[in-house]
Amino acid sequence: MALKATLLKRLDAAVGPLLTWLLPKRGLPDSLPSPLRFLVIRPGGIGDAVLLIPALRALQETFPGCSIDLLAESRNAAAFQMCPGLNRVLRYDSLTQVASVLRTPYDVVIDSEQWYRLSAVLARLVRARRSIGFCTNDRGRLFTDPVPYTLDDYELLSFFRLLAPLGVQPPRGTSAPFLKLPAGAKEGARRLLAPLEGRSFVAVFPGASVPEKQWGEDNFRQVAEGLVAAGIAVVVVGGDDARAVGERLARGGVALNLAGKGGLMESAAVLAEAGVLLSGDSGVLHLAAGLGTATVSLFGPSDAEKWAPKGERHVKFTSSLSCAPCSRYGTIRCSAGACCLDVAPSEVTAAMLRLCEKDRRP
Repeated sequence: MALKATLLKRLDAAVGPLLTWLLPKRGLPDSLPSPLRFLVIRPGGIGDAVLLIPALRALQETFPGCSIDLLAESRNAAAFQMCPGLNRVLRYDSLTQVASVLRTPYDVVIDSEQWYRLSAVLARLVRARRSIGFCTNDRGRLFTDPVPYTLDDYELLSFFRLLAPLGVQPPRGTSAPFLKLPAGAKEGARRLLAPLEGRSFVAVFPGASVPEKQWGEDNFRQVAEGLVAAGIAVVVVGGDDARAVGERLARGGVALNLAGKGGLMESAAVLAEAGVLLSGDSGVLHLAAGLGTATVSLFGPSDAEKWAPKGERHVKFTSSLSCAPCSRYGTIRCSAGACCLDVAPSEVTAAMLRLCEKDRRP
């Protein structure tokens, strides 16, 4: 049975600091000319998992024939189906599978968690000659190679900092598609999109992980109505958090509601077919960018420089409030409410239409 994310966070707060200081400090790293067995730890949501995949692929390219085990939570593990060549994807929130990892020897363990301590404790307990992780707090003492973490880097590039001790270089560009859909995902997407009868469309994700990131149903409705008036079909995507909004938009005749339908891979295949995605700061946003889909993103409490996709096919809107962005290490300190709300739907609609027009050009 998987441990819930909220329980993991409570455990981290309760015992993480104590365990961090009770465990002996790691010594100097061993010299490993050609490591072959890696364990990479990635708790958290889909967005972080997606942005880690370019680093995993670079690790595979730098060390041909290496074996990479991935330890992920149940809520983000499916994202790694889009990273071919991994040996195993195990569950960080399963005590049985964690025990299996602790019995397995590795050359290198890489903890990609940015802040919480339990993953660093686990990395310290794994039988590995070398361990790498972010030193955002006292967790850094548990690694042979503690790596600085900065809020100034695009998060995709932050993960490449973890590979620097192994001589892996970051990419020159960060806008190229880097996700690969597994076999069968496209067929599932075709079934979901059948009501459109082959028409081109844009995708809209009206959900948000926290209230402060929500833009408002009426704003999404106005954008959808503007796109439909311009002859562009609208598809609502997302999980159960977006289902109710999607149903209301569908009843109003402005969208096809696919929220809560199909699994993550079918949803990803729908995003790959979309002309543009409209989304707040979310895992859906990073999925679309990783698949090569143009995006329009809405950033209020989150830092767009840190999290927004890069490149000319990605347009971002940020809050004009002086207190934004207020999010630090995943914690939002918001006193103004949903600070995306000062972005006008007409501006967002115009940006989506411009991106659609670019895609139509020969």
